[in-house]
Amino acid sequence: MLQVYCVRLKVKILPAATCVRFEEFLTLYFSFAAMTIKLIYIGKTFQSFISEGCQEFESRLKRYTRLEVMVLPDVKGGGAMDGASLKKAEAALVLKNIKSEDWLILLDERGDSLGSVEFSKNLQDKMNKGLKTVVFLVGGAFGFDEQLYQRANEKLSFSKMTFSHQMIRLFLTEQIYRAYTILKNEPYHNE
Repeated sequence: MLQVYCVRLKVKILPAATCVRFEEFLTLYFSFAAMTIKLIYIGKTFQSFISEGCQEFESRLKRYTRLEVMVLPDVKGGGAMDGASLKKAEAALVLKNIKSEDWLILLDERGDSLGSVEFSKNLQDKMNKGLKTVVFLVGGAFGFDEQLYQRANEKLSFSKMTFSHQMIRLFLTEQIYRAYTILKNEPYHNE
């Protein structure tokens, strides 16, 4: 027997007082809070405007999802290393800080390029699949070691242009916030 529930949802994906199956209701109602977004950055940001911007969007995001921000320390002696050795050391540090079940997305110039609405749908798909933690990784100045490319579930590009690994933090945080406002049909994003 199919049970149908009429519910008033605060989540604005469906019109208020919509009839849905109970399983659909649970998915829609709880999917926003069930998934953790984890942002991993390598090295501190020394530019105050980037830090302040990230903090602003991080505080806004906390009303939609569990958010973890992890700033991994720069590799000791990294300034004396060649690019390949530094990437390998950074990869080892990253791999120690993620779980095997985490969904890893590398921010990489060769990744898929999505518009804001497509990106929000991509996040919703991950929620619908029941993923517990989605990790967005912003690498160091030299990019990623092959170990991270092999471990990654996705690669995401914000542009064909190259951005500093510092600037992309702010862009990423804002786009994740924008995605949640799109999913909740809130008036932040304009088409």
